[in-house]
Amino acid sequence: MSRSATDRLFAGPAGFAHRGRHGPGVPENSLAAFRAAIAAGAGIECDLRLSSDGSAMIHHDSTLERMCGISAQTESLPAASLMALPLAGGDERIPWLGSLLDLAAKTPLLLELKVRAGSPPPPVDLLCRTVAHDLARHEGPVGVMSFDPRVGAWFARHAPALPRGLVIADATPAWHRFAMIRLARPTFLAVETTAAARPWVAKARRRWPVACWTVRDITQKKALSDRVDALIWEGDGRP
Repeated sequence: MSRSATDRLFAGPAGFAHRGRHGPGVPENSLAAFRAAIAAGAGIECDLRLSSDGSAMIHHDSTLERMCGISAQTESLPAASLMALPLAGGDERIPWLGSLLDLAAKTPLLLELKVRAGSPPPPVDLLCRTVAHDLARHEGPVGVMSFDPRVGAWFARHAPALPRGLVIADATPAWHRFAMIRLARPTFLAVETTAAARPWVAKARRRWPVACWTVRDITQKKALSDRVDALIWEGDGRP
């Protein structure tokens, strides 16, 4: 596919609010954080994991301890149980992907698919199929991305019109980065802030749009604004 769909996804000056526009009293990856991002005119970046019964849930961590005070693996509970858990002890609950799609019909969305760790590595097909099914009737601008290149490879085969990104940490060795890109067949990259000034990123921008995570202050924002195509931000890092 051409890069036009990703360019449209990245269009606009406000970037993407990392896990929604969260802060005191507004938990990350909550509907309240997503409403705040929409009110600010920003796109939304969030994280997806599978429930035990196969629903795409919006939650970053592999466990529920930090955000919900529960000693359990996120993927070990069914969707109904996850949606009943308070986030940070407040009134917000873990949402499922469908609730975000209903809320943000026209808001640009970056969905990071979190693949459960394990040895041997677990299959990613179920998570990808579930997300693709949920997105089938969504008409707003949306892209999927993951650290796991198998996610990009799946969407390249089964939903090639959907923008798909590879998330790359600065510490990733060059040989590994090349192998990941080759497997993922991305239409955009999402790189760590400390990687944005690397020569390989400037070279990559000739082929793909590049997003950058996570911009947290105005100094980073100014330093990165000319080096990447979209900022994924928190707090004072908003463009």
